[in-house]
Amino acid sequence: MSAIPPPSNPILFLSACEIAAGLKLGDFSAREVNEAFLARIQAVDGEVGAFLQIDREDILSAADAADERRRAGEARSAFDGIPVGMKDVIAVKGQPLTCASRMLANFVAPYDATVTTRLRAAGLIPAGRLNMDEFAMGSSTENSALGKTRNPVDLSRAPGGSSGGSAAAVAAHEMPWTLGSDTGGSIRQPAAFCGVVGLKPTYGRVSRYGLVAYASSLDQIGPMGRTVDDVAALLDLLAGPDPKDSTSWPDPPPVFSRDLGEAPTRPWRIGLPKECFGEGLDPDVRAAVDQAIATLTAQGCEIVDVSLPHSELAIPVYYVIATAEASANLARYDGVRYGHRAADVSDAIDLYFKSRGEGFGPEVKRRVLLGAYVLSSGYKDAYYIRAQKVRSLIRKDFTDAFSTVDALLTPTTPTPAFPLGEKTSDPLAMYLADIYTIAANLAGLPAISVPGKPTPAGLPTGLQLLAPHWEEHRLLRIARLLA
Repeated sequence: MSAIPPPSNPILFLSACEIAAGLKLGDFSAREVNEAFLARIQAVDGEVGAFLQIDREDILSAADAADERRRAGEARSAFDGIPVGMKDVIAVKGQPLTCASRMLANFVAPYDATVTTRLRAAGLIPAGRLNMDEFAMGSSTENSALGKTRNPVDLSRAPGGSSGGSAAAVAAHEMPWTLGSDTGGSIRQPAAFCGVVGLKPTYGRVSRYGLVAYASSLDQIGPMGRTVDDVAALLDLLAGPDPKDSTSWPDPPPVFSRDLGEAPTRPWRIGLPKECFGEGLDPDVRAAVDQAIATLTAQGCEIVDVSLPHSELAIPVYYVIATAEASANLARYDGVRYGHRAADVSDAIDLYFKSRGEGFGPEVKRRVLLGAYVLSSGYKDAYYIRAQKVRSLIRKDFTDAFSTVDALLTPTTPTPAFPLGEKTSDPLAMYLADIYTIAANLAGLPAISVPGKPTPAGLPTGLQLLAPHWEEHRLLRIARLLA
């Protein structure tokens, strides 16, 4: 197993919350923090490939401004001056917004996403563009048209996807925390593969304004970091209502980072869905879950067997609904308004076909075609409408389960990280990497992946916890018992 070497600068071993404490005490400056991460990126990213773009001068200029604010007693937050890596599907004004696609290879964001605005308001520094599967369609970051990302724990293996660059940057100590997006597990699955923490909030908890859409009823921005506390602190900065996003929840959010270590008023009841522990689950991943069960039991939790009877339908339902929405969302890339424009065309139709044919990669084309098919005349009722009905049944399964338990525990992925190239020729095998994560998106639930017991070969495993809608604070408190 070939891993990247550990960093030599002690700052890089600190969590974001520990860096904030060091900044407050004057142990180091924001410039020193950012210089440390930039040096790490320069040293190892040639092998990891987490970043598509990084602007050193902009980052250091923002760090100097943060130091000046702190000297004047005007720090915007405890995290003023700390960098955060941005998945290249989230708009940062003046920076590339490529979605790792040839279609948008030269596109520059003309405005900030709401999450970017909120990060800047707290003094955080949006730092660089992180690699991903093209238009967030994939589970290994091998679908990127702009470069390959490797798992820092084992460079021969995939980092997961589609937020593979976001997870790899944290695991490689290139960033203290990052943002990803999750449509069917794209934060949690790479978090599990790379051994970091990744949270998908409740649908609507974090604004999607400025997130390039893949499947609008499923997409959600979320934080990734090395600790549960870091993820909670970053969620505090991201969450809240947004008039620019009609799907954002209108009520003010709680403080997610508060009292994470507080004991519950009664023992937590943790459900184990029997459908998640059957055929196809790697023995090493099962051993990690068994250890987590023992840990939770030792801390007073009650473990309960539950059932999610329609969970076996989650993957087919997801790939009908997600591709249908993708087909509609990606229709805007037509070679006329923005994005790649083909040369040597004979008419408008030829422009449309050639621009899309040249700009989109194979997986994007596959999903757009499938989505157009399930929405076509004569098939919409048979596929899309039926999938929406089954989606309601999947939601009801969770409602029934949460009537008796506080949270659910499952593996995040059925196996540890697979070798690069192993599944690229078999899309169905690749899709199964998300078998345990997809249902949370279909139901709009919050879910988190935390590192489990590594395999004997040293590969990370992931433990997934799910909670009822809007119960991120509960989810984070339980996750902290395992971290």
